[in-house]
Amino acid sequence: MASIGLLDGQTFISSHPDRSSRGRAKRNHRPRELREAGIAPAKALGQNFLVDRGVVNRIVRAASAGNVDVLIEVGPGLGALTDGLAGVHPRLLTVEMDMGLAARLREMHRQERVTIVEADVLKCSSAELLVGAGLPPGATFGVVGNLPYNAGVAIVRHFLESQPAPAWLVIMLQREVAEAICASPGRLSILGVSMQIYARPAHLFNVPPRAFYPVPKVRSTVLRLDLRPEPLVMPDDREAFFGLVRAGFSAPRKRLRNSLSDGLKRPVAEVQGLVERAGVDPNLRPGALAVEDWLLLAREVEASA
Repeated sequence: MASIGLLDGQTFISSHPDRSSRGRAKRNHRPRELREAGIAPAKALGQNFLVDRGVVNRIVRAASAGNVDVLIEVGPGLGALTDGLAGVHPRLLTVEMDMGLAARLREMHRQERVTIVEADVLKCSSAELLVGAGLPPGATFGVVGNLPYNAGVAIVRHFLESQPAPAWLVIMLQREVAEAICASPGRLSILGVSMQIYARPAHLFNVPPRAFYPVPKVRSTVLRLDLRPEPLVMPDDREAFFGLVRAGFSAPRKRLRNSLSDGLKRPVAEVQGLVERAGVDPNLRPGALAVEDWLLLAREVEASA
């Protein structure tokens, strides 16, 4: 797996800049912590540091709701969130890939119950991280982080599918990605289905570009994912289920009977009968279905195999 920088900033993939931030970018001065540490944001790692104290406080409050044994912070960067999280929870583990930033965090928090792990979080199982914090591998935990956009979805899925899984995640992502994760039927996508199988997402608040240094060209959103007691799809069934969902969204503008016919390589008449037996309207477009509809379709496809 390629190494990915997991920092307090983000790597951007959107081509839709927030034009309202352009005039403010020049007035967003370099943070004192960067000047004192002699650190410059690395473009290659997409480092955009969170510097808005109000945003930090709102994330910390959101992460303090929920009784867990330990918090795992992904990509602490300069430690703006780390400072706040350490003040509201007795056990904090941070995962930082940048050697210099990790060393700085160790120096800042050497007298506190904060464990700094220098690693790529995608290469660490949740059990390994918990053991690294001196906890049993089955300890309960929440995940907090300002995730890089080029790896944010992969990091979220990594934790959702991990054993043990977190109780919840409070994370910052690109706004368009967060909206897709939280979408309701009518605007649901493959991403929304794949996340809602594991968790119940909730939009918390939006974050303007000026909350970061340097100012990014995209907007951000903080959301919370509360994991279900059990995923709606068990591990042995995931491949078949997501194969069906991908088939359904292979032609998202078509009606379900046609998109599934194309994706499953089955005759339209056969697919229409299958969809009707599942209790789903074959005239709907894929994005109009609820997660529960996809579960019903998956059962019917399995029964017809």
